[in-house]
Amino acid sequence: MKPIRLLIVDDQPLVRQGLRAVFAPLVDIAILGEASNGAEALELVRRTAPDVVLMDVNMPRMSGLEATRRIFSGGPRDSAPKIVMLTMYDQDEYVFEALRAGASGFLIKDSSPAQLAEAVREVTDGGALLSPSVTRRLIREFVRRPAVPSAAAAELQSLTGRELDVFRLLVQGYGNAMIAEKLTLGESTIKSHVQHLYRKLGVQDRVQVVIYAYENGLV
Repeated sequence: MKPIRLLIVDDQPLVRQGLRAVFAPLVDIAILGEASNGAEALELVRRTAPDVVLMDVNMPRMSGLEATRRIFSGGPRDSAPKIVMLTMYDQDEYVFEALRAGASGFLIKDSSPAQLAEAVREVTDGGALLSPSVTRRLIREFVRRPAVPSAAAAELQSLTGRELDVFRLLVQGYGNAMIAEKLTLGESTIKSHVQHLYRKLGVQDRVQVVIYAYENGLV
């Protein structure tokens, strides 16, 4: 199996050095390079085609949020790298902006080396990973929002009956193995259904499926 191709983006040399020390010993993750701002990150993404980008939120010249927006506006989402945002803070505006921009994960910089490695592997496999405090506030934010009429009829009508079943279970937080058990299907079949509905809904991972459902009044 090929190693996960990783790009590290942070404006602080010591942070980049620390991240490199975390990932360098891992045989399943290969560091392609480093960037110190969003503009450099865009150029490196174009030249190296990484699988995952660890992206700092606040950087000079171009922020990580703006770089993430540009990465996902430049072509199909399924050909773009997965983005895991890193920050010293877990402020709400950063969380929601990053997820809407296309990020698949959001971690605080004091996360453990194991959590960082888990995040890279998880998003590569089509999942998403948020720090616990981010997850709690994301849920609170959506719970207090009033329901709105669904504007997602066209996308949902494009889903097959089985994809709708998978969609409902994804929104409830079930992983592939549990969905397979509930629908009495193989896990590889569920993974295929998940990828199909991602493409049809124009989302990249499970977090964005939940956001899609709540923002369109489907939950």
